[in-house]
Amino acid sequence: MSYTAGVITVSDKGSRGQRADTSGPAVCEMLRQAGYEVVYTNIVPDDLETIKGELLSCADEKRLDLVLTTGGTGFSPRDVTPEATLAVVEREARGIPEAMRAESMRVTPRGCLSRSAAGIRSGTLIVNLPGSEKAARENLQAVLPALDHGLKMLASAGSADCAAPEEKETPPSLDAWLREAKRDPSAGRIGMYLVHSGVVRETSRAQVREGKTGESPVTAMEFSYDPEKAAAAVADTYRMEGVYYIRVWLNRGRLRVGDDIMRVLVGGDIRPHVVDALQYLVGRLKTECVTERELSGGPDGDRP
Repeated sequence: MSYTAGVITVSDKGSRGQRADTSGPAVCEMLRQAGYEVVYTNIVPDDLETIKGELLSCADEKRLDLVLTTGGTGFSPRDVTPEATLAVVEREARGIPEAMRAESMRVTPRGCLSRSAAGIRSGTLIVNLPGSEKAARENLQAVLPALDHGLKMLASAGSADCAAPEEKETPPSLDAWLREAKRDPSAGRIGMYLVHSGVVRETSRAQVREGKTGESPVTAMEFSYDPEKAAAAVADTYRMEGVYYIRVWLNRGRLRVGDDIMRVLVGGDIRPHVVDALQYLVGRLKTECVTERELSGGPDGDRP
């Protein structure tokens, strides 16, 4: 399902044209790559009433599914984005900023200083992101996989069936990923990008890894992952020598043979560093973050 989204950059200097906005476009690109339709963007000053007006317009008039703000979440007297958000939402979604702060703390002790808030107004989910492009990317990547399910619950007439099988997702374009990577501020330090693209295979894990024979061909796979563990694996990989850029996409739901499981892009300074980082990250994702259940006995699999 495709959702509409708006991105609002909150910055006094940005609204006056005195500073180029990089966080807003970066957030927009991440949303588009995840399948969202970004239909509204704006840059506004750090003014409580102005921010409230933007959020009310996005929720009540434009009826967007998701609104992301970037900026105004710190300790400065002009940082009032959380106050504006809490003034307009009807229900808080505290787990979202908690997850983002937890991710930021893996990168810097200053992550605990973020005052980001999130909440729901009617059918719109509003989430605050930090103002720096790097922090906005890290925070959004930490929660983006979970937002889709939250929006599904928000759009449902009653309680969402959390036990129902999740629909598989559409993999991102690797060409688009590379174009975005080369526009990133880190691009000047990167000499190589490597990609891992995993798919569901017909041969079972037991046959490949343990050499067992007589195993039934795999016809489908139930695949899921833990977003928090995946975010932790990405954060740890960023700490490796010479690694400056990472993108990760993981599928979910019931997949058929040939369907994409994951895509990973790592950019770094020299080949040995990039190879080591890609192997490390893919290994962490496979062993710690994902859950696979191979099925056989028909095109959609009817038995483990």
